[in-house]
Amino acid sequence: MTIKNHLTTTDHNRDVVGLKYIYPVISRRAGGVSVGINLNVNNACNWRCVYCNVPNLTRGTPPPIELDVLAQELRTFLNDVLHGDFMQRYVSEEDRQLKDIAFSGNGEPTSAKEFPQVLAVVEDILRDFDLLGKIKVRLITNGSLMDKPGMLDNMRHLAKLNGEVWFKVDAGSKAGIARVNDVTLNPESHLQRLLNCAATCPTFIQTCMFGFDGSPPSETDIADYLALVKQAKDVILGVHLYGLARRSEQVEVDRLSRLPAEWLEQVAQRMRNEDMTVYVSA
Repeated sequence: MTIKNHLTTTDHNRDVVGLKYIYPVISRRAGGVSVGINLNVNNACNWRCVYCNVPNLTRGTPPPIELDVLAQELRTFLNDVLHGDFMQRYVSEEDRQLKDIAFSGNGEPTSAKEFPQVLAVVEDILRDFDLLGKIKVRLITNGSLMDKPGMLDNMRHLAKLNGEVWFKVDAGSKAGIARVNDVTLNPESHLQRLLNCAATCPTFIQTCMFGFDGSPPSETDIADYLALVKQAKDVILGVHLYGLARRSEQVEVDRLSRLPAEWLEQVAQRMRNEDMTVYVSA
């Protein structure tokens, strides 16, 4: 049976259910339905990754979060997923499994001032639906604010919710980070933020690799990256290494290309040789 408007791993349409903060996706990395929470409804982020598929991306932080609206949307949507016909309407049969609540969306979620209150809202609702501890609560983050003591308190709270952090590390040198994420960042400082985060909540590294101007990352780029992530191998759960799945909405779009799965697997194997767990999504 063909499902109208069905969701796929390559279609993360935030508007499919017409809500402000809540949206569903089929996550290839989570392996099923992920209930997304988009706090950056103004498409603002403090980074600008060249592969980002958010249209009209701007620099900045989100507007104030309407906590009552977010709570009502999450309750209504979870009820439809668990007790309604959402799965039948939008999801292919093989993907009809609720896997997580995921803070992701159209910018850096931890930049919302109300992030601590949002965590409390999510905890209450999961408890009411008897989901607390039974599904993951994932934070997909660039990690840029993980040097703030208050943010680490948030990560401790997230850990109590069966939480997990997917922390962005796309390159291992200052030049590589500037090229991919369009920010000026010291790799060792970012490593320290990663170590801070992993000490407070179970953490994966998430890495996007792709071709740029027709060429894959150079051996120098790969060596810099491997040297950086190796320093965290004893505290992280592993690495999610992935390629381009959706079209970038940034000005560099025509310069980017998808790498073969075999190429990504070769990089993954080099990390596995260092006793790191690596999952590849080409």
